[in-house]
Amino acid sequence: MQYRTLGRTGIKVSPYCLGAMMFGGIGNADHGDCIRMIHKALDAGINFIDTADFYSRGESEEILGEALKGRWQNVVLTTKGHLPMGDDPNQQGNSRRWLTRAVEDSLRRLQTDAIDLYMVHRPAPDTDIEETLSVLTDLMRDGKIRAIGSSTFPASQIVEAQWVAERRGLARFRAEQPSYSILNRGIEREVLPACEQYGMGVMVWSPLAMGMLTGRYSKGHEVESRRVRVNPGYMTDDAKLAAVEQLIPVAEAAGLSLTHMAMAFAIAHPGVTAATLGPRTMQQLDDLLAGAEVVLDDETLDRIDAIVAPGTDVGPLHAPYMPPPLSEASLRRRPP
Repeated sequence: MQYRTLGRTGIKVSPYCLGAMMFGGIGNADHGDCIRMIHKALDAGINFIDTADFYSRGESEEILGEALKGRWQNVVLTTKGHLPMGDDPNQQGNSRRWLTRAVEDSLRRLQTDAIDLYMVHRPAPDTDIEETLSVLTDLMRDGKIRAIGSSTFPASQIVEAQWVAERRGLARFRAEQPSYSILNRGIEREVLPACEQYGMGVMVWSPLAMGMLTGRYSKGHEVESRRVRVNPGYMTDDAKLAAVEQLIPVAEAAGLSLTHMAMAFAIAHPGVTAATLGPRTMQQLDDLLAGAEVVLDDETLDRIDAIVAPGTDVGPLHAPYMPPPLSEASLRRRPP
């Protein structure tokens, strides 16, 4: 495994990051199976693991806490806070009140005394970024967090956070976690350049475009899966399916599976530090690990560019952050 530096933190991480979203009730409820998968990934050289308090309402963190006993010294762990963890409206968001508790809860579930990289899972328009950076800075000074980052922030808010940190003498975001795949290349326009400008590491999620780039889906094929139920219409989008059909022969010409080509594409960009794997089963993990050493040549990358142009998205991903005025009509209309 060829390790990379996470931004300018000096922390060395594997180019594949083991995502733990599928560990727990939302994906694989067999804790023993999940622990075996975690150990197999570590034995294969992966030292970077990503989770969040929201994943199966803390169950993912609990599984990792059990799996990593005795192995913490060889692991760089990321977890996140922001998404709802209860019915109380204050059990979510980026406020000092919530993040202080969220970090303590994550440490307890993970059975550790410090989190290597703590990330704000989404922006919070109702909370001043100075408030968020201030509490995270205090938690770093307390030794509970070693570095901080953001997830799915627009480029404008990445820049704002950097400016506020500098002007207020606060800790700054050292990493960003956006979605990125062959089908969703929008971050190449502004997010990746902004991260490179500020020396931020980038660990991308959904490099397989929610399963579209596994080759399992095609036009006319009835799809039934948890991802389809959560993101209705995503897997049946004609534009995405048409792009996938064009990508399959590109992978075949390179002697690769579509999955391996997609993963290799995600970590080929110089602005990307790591791509997150999201296996639910041991079979899926084995397949992903089998492509860990794949490097795409210029001809293959050029053919991909011809199908999905750099900086473009083949339809929305449905999961990334959406500014409230885009989803709430009252916020984009002046009162009468």
